[in-house]
Amino acid sequence: MAASPGPGVRLEQRLKVKIGEAKNLLVRNHGSAGQRDVYCTISLDQEEIFRSATAEKTVDLSAFFGEEFQFDIPREFRFLSFYLYERDRPMKTDKIMGKVSIKKDDLHKYHGKDQWFPITPVDADSEVQGKVHVEVRMLLVQQMNDGCPQHMVEVKLQECSGLAIISGSCDPYATVTMLYTNKKQESKRTKVKKKTISPCFDETFIFESGQRGGGQDRENTYSLVEDAPGFQETRVSLWHDSAGVFGNVFLGEVKIPLHDLIQPQEHDAWYFLQPRDTASGRQQQRGDLGTLRLNLHYTSDHVFSSQSYDSLRNLILQSTSVEPITASVAWLLGEVVPQRQDVVQPLTRVFLHHGQVVPFVSAFARHEISKITDTNTIFRGNTLVSKCIDELMKLVGHHYLRSTLKPTLDLIFRERKPCEIDPTKLQQGESRDINLCNIKEYISVILKSIINSALSCPPVMCQIFSQLKELANTYFPNEREVRYSVISGFVFLRFFAPAILHPKLFDLTSEQIDPSTQRTLTLLSKTVQSVGNLVSSRTSHPNFTESYMRRESYMREVFALCVTAKHVEGMRTFLEIISSIPNGSQKAYDTPVILKEGTMIKRAQGRKKFGIKNFKSRFFRLTTHSLSYSKTEGGAALCVIPVDEILAVERVEESSFKIKNMFQLVQPNRTLYIQAMNCVEEKEWLDLLTKVCQYNSHRLKQYHPGAYINSVWVCCRSTSENVPGCSAVSNYLECELKVHIDSDREMERLRSLLMENISRLEELHGACESAAMFGGGREVRIGGTVVENTPVAYKSLSAVIASVRHLHMEHCNYQRRVLRTLRYGSKQAPIGDDNYLLLQSTNNTV
Repeated sequence: MAASPGPGVRLEQRLKVKIGEAKNLLVRNHGSAGQRDVYCTISLDQEEIFRSATAEKTVDLSAFFGEEFQFDIPREFRFLSFYLYERDRPMKTDKIMGKVSIKKDDLHKYHGKDQWFPITPVDADSEVQGKVHVEVRMLLVQQMNDGCPQHMVEVKLQECSGLAIISGSCDPYATVTMLYTNKKQESKRTKVKKKTISPCFDETFIFESGQRGGGQDRENTYSLVEDAPGFQETRVSLWHDSAGVFGNVFLGEVKIPLHDLIQPQEHDAWYFLQPRDTASGRQQQRGDLGTLRLNLHYTSDHVFSSQSYDSLRNLILQSTSVEPITASVAWLLGEVVPQRQDVVQPLTRVFLHHGQVVPFVSAFARHEISKITDTNTIFRGNTLVSKCIDELMKLVGHHYLRSTLKPTLDLIFRERKPCEIDPTKLQQGESRDINLCNIKEYISVILKSIINSALSCPPVMCQIFSQLKELANTYFPNEREVRYSVISGFVFLRFFAPAILHPKLFDLTSEQIDPSTQRTLTLLSKTVQSVGNLVSSRTSHPNFTESYMRRESYMREVFALCVTAKHVEGMRTFLEIISSIPNGSQKAYDTPVILKEGTMIKRAQGRKKFGIKNFKSRFFRLTTHSLSYSKTEGGAALCVIPVDEILAVERVEESSFKIKNMFQLVQPNRTLYIQAMNCVEEKEWLDLLTKVCQYNSHRLKQYHPGAYINSVWVCCRSTSENVPGCSAVSNYLECELKVHIDSDREMERLRSLLMENISRLEELHGACESAAMFGGGREVRIGGTVVENTPVAYKSLSAVIASVRHLHMEHCNYQRRVLRTLRYGSKQAPIGDDNYLLLQSTNNTV
């Protein structure tokens, strides 16, 4: 396990994964592939985080998913796993087909590229997680009656951490087995600990090497002790105490060899639980279960104090004032990193956080537009500035998308009307005329929603669009349509259309989308893209859409019936409005905007004096104004909590209810305890709830991390329910409601990327130095771009290399400090993985 961050250093992990498709899946027992419904889940160790949509009625032993998920990882983990399931509709059960399990330390090998992974079998003996603390001591005891020494082994089972949850619960116990050299075994077991994944056993077991008969002389006694069976191995196995049909469930085991352990040596260490030998043997015989295509982006950063990044941050922020822009640090960063997308997110966030994103985009856009000769190609490529604008719209436009598109999308998900109008794809019994009416209705609603949303467009997006329109007028004064095309390409093709096509990716829904509904979204997305193209053409008449739809002739009919000249003129007016510089700083949301929805489990708040405080599943909805919950989605709210009545939002100690992923909302007269579905969901709810109530003037400064149960606080053991909190509330960063940016984290990501490509920076630095010595006579290229001013570029490169090298030394010194204090076998570096040893060897080579 990787070293834990020290004081003042944060470990931040993020994962973006695209699940492509599964191929060559195992044929069913009866020998026919047939049609089947397949879905895939993503798990950290064994905790399910996300679930893909179901690929329904798949044939030819394959299943296509094409879904993307991205999230912050709030805890340590050992394996990232993908489980494939087949739904059995008649039996209403899900059958596991296999899994792809990737060790955390191997994720970097597959970063940013499509990879086919073999699907391996899944059985109860191989699904293990957690760690255990064991002490083993060899004893040599003198017997009272004859004085002969007796060899003994003392095994003390201390505690466990992070055990697997079986069927929603974990009631663990352990068996300790001694294996002797004569092949005999002796087993003992602990007591069962109820409802906990981190049991504290604190039980000791004694094993003797052999028995002696009485009345023997001293010499003969020693001979018998030497001939007695020796200790070979002790085995600690963890089990879930189950009364089910299949009996107790195996949770994992560790094996500790004893042949090298001599008296009075003591072995005290943490171990990762491992699968049983039989399970590992089966894993080696994978068989032919098929393959799964994945694209993984995993980042793990140790974030230092803000002052550490000041030098590099200033160099990046000064890029907007560097002339020419191609000699700036931001430009060079986008050119030297092979995968430009890795740079885009942190770079955009840093400029946005420091209020410099508009001049940054304007300077880079000016350079790109000034080089354009064909106006049809403006921002059509994946240049640094075009991708940064994409990222900016995702960051600041989230609430705008929800208020504009979500009502229509919810209507589509609720009604599930068929909208297929391609004659070759119509299902049996469907009427194309009816489908055409359905799609016409949805197109009308979605276009109207977009046209009427102009005044809600986020100000920073309006400022960017205003700059782009001004640049178009400056460089192409005689081509009026360019003022629209530079904006419509972003707002329609890169913002609205992708959000309609992939609503889950833009957090516009959490529903599983069936193929028919996905087809409706595809048709809507294509229509919005085509309208965007039409708006920036020289005419507003819909008949001119033929050039956009030659490959899909059936879409002409959709346009002829559904898109009118009024729609197109309305969209042009929409573009004019959003490209006008807004007044004021930030628009206020007078009407509530939905921030997050989902099902969680809540504990009754005890509104009645003698009410039962049980746990029930409820559908929660968080808006900018309140948190509410109902029995079901769309049902009447059972409780509404205004955000200004939330005094604190904090996690709850697991010992309170012996349940994971619990947090609390402290209100003036009561506390609401909520359990999220998994650790990622818990973090997302906590972050959003904290942001909406962080400016409350009456927020608490102290809270109870435990619950008040049986007339006592679990955390501080106080018996008074109204006693002030015993712990300080979390010190959350002050941030805007809509966009929370951790600037230091983004700077660490940029530092890491620069360090990975330091050789390219130094090579370019040397080329610029040589060119400057020859008075600019030598041409220096970076990627496909010519460095326009090598002396300025040389200066920028010198400064950024020095800053990155200095930060790298800070990281090296930090790793050395950690390794000096970290012991292999400690809770932070349990025995069973080679990560600690790898970390140590890597550090020694620095």
